Amino acid sequence: MNWKEFARDYLHFTRRDRIAILVIVAIIIVVFLTPEFISKGASTNAVQTETAWVASLKQLEQKEADGETQRYSSYSDENPGNYQYDRSRNTYYASGKGELFYFDPNSLPPEGWARLGLREKTIRAIQNYLSKGGRFRKAEDVKKIYGLFPNEYERIAPYIRIAAADKPVAETIYQKEEKKPVKTYTSGITVIDINTADTTAFISLPGIGSKLSARIVNFRNKLGGFYSISQVAETYGLPDSTFQKIKPYLKLDNSSVRKININTATLDELKAHPYIRYNLANPIIAYRKEHGSFTKVEDLKKVMVVTEEIYQKISPYLSLQ
Repeated sequence: MNWKEFARDYLHFTRRDRIAILVIVAIIIVVFLTPEFISKGASTNAVQTETAWVASLKQLEQKEADGETQRYSSYSDENPGNYQYDRSRNTYYASGKGELFYFDPNSLPPEGWARLGLREKTIRAIQNYLSKGGRFRKAEDVKKIYGLFPNEYERIAPYIRIAAADKPVAETIYQKEEKKPVKTYTSGITVIDINTADTTAFISLPGIGSKLSARIVNFRNKLGGFYSISQVAETYGLPDSTFQKIKPYLKLDNSSVRKININTATLDELKAHPYIRYNLANPIIAYRKEHGSFTKVEDLKKVMVVTEEIYQKISPYLSLQ
């Protein structure tokens, strides 16, 4: 078969064949190009949608900012340079920080209020109120003072200590040279010993209910007694803010604690202590089995997992007898 015969038999297409080939090629082209067009269209729509959303969000933020600025304009105009707007908290805050200390608002002199960081106009309002026979009977009365911002009250509220009306103040609340908090009489609240007080005594403290009082007593019993007032703060579920409120009413006259004999205690006895648990009890028992009885409590530092910090924390509860 020569070339002409081959071409005639195998490479010759009828009109119908040519039309079919063109249709197939067209379909292939459409299949390959359609996703690209769809992608470009979707991208354009997405960009337009995102742009419109961002523009709307910025417009909304601007309206909110304008509204807040107008809302607090009296503050900023009245106290130029002293307050700034904090958008993250939607409030104004003082650019200068005052010093915090315990005080009685009924006897605190003007320089004491200034030391707390209050403005002159607010101090004048307080002094005017007191000079006319006014008296703060509870901490919440202070926030009623004209010109005192809410965030200012929240900052100083935990340090307000109002003396009982029928008792003299034992010491001056504000001392110009002495910067340490001064203990004062407080109406209706009795100072309690943290190692002897029952749940009823703890409930009498501000912010302490039946659940927290039971947890404090239960924690104390598991420890074997407190050797430091700060240990009360470790009670499960007790907020630090609440502990700071009750701390002035806590004392530790009876500092004796129940001790564990580290030479005879079993694994179960050691791990039952909140400060020891299994992670410390097991290495201590293992060390004692290998090296014999401890000759002094300080030998616990030879146990690899007992760091200086851990030793200082658990040693008051351990003995050799």
